[in-house]
Amino acid sequence: MTIFEKIARREIPAAIVHEEDDFFAFKDVNPQAPVHVLIVPKRVIPGLSGSVPGDAELLGRMLVASKEIAKKLGVAESGYRLVINHGADAGESVPHLHIHLLGGRAMAWPPG
Repeated sequence: MTIFEKIARREIPAAIVHEEDDFFAFKDVNPQAPVHVLIVPKRVIPGLSGSVPGDAELLGRMLVASKEIAKKLGVAESGYRLVINHGADAGESVPHLHIHLLGGRAMAWPPG
């Protein structure tokens, strides 16, 4: 069971900022920006390569919800970045697909 599943089951506390039936968003415990939340499906999708066509609707709703989450957190106007890491070289540390929403400061390009 991943740490995200434990958070979804409320076995591990988290600062949840948004929740729907099948996904939720919470503050990252190791923030890389003043605003850093993770948007996570409640069921495990083991990374992008583990996604299937049936996941498209859920993943699309997670992306659409990011604008409301950014608004709640006060970064919708100034700008924010969405990141999905896939694999060890990309920095993925939990094998459970999730979207990082980062904001509250200027972001450099290219990232990394």
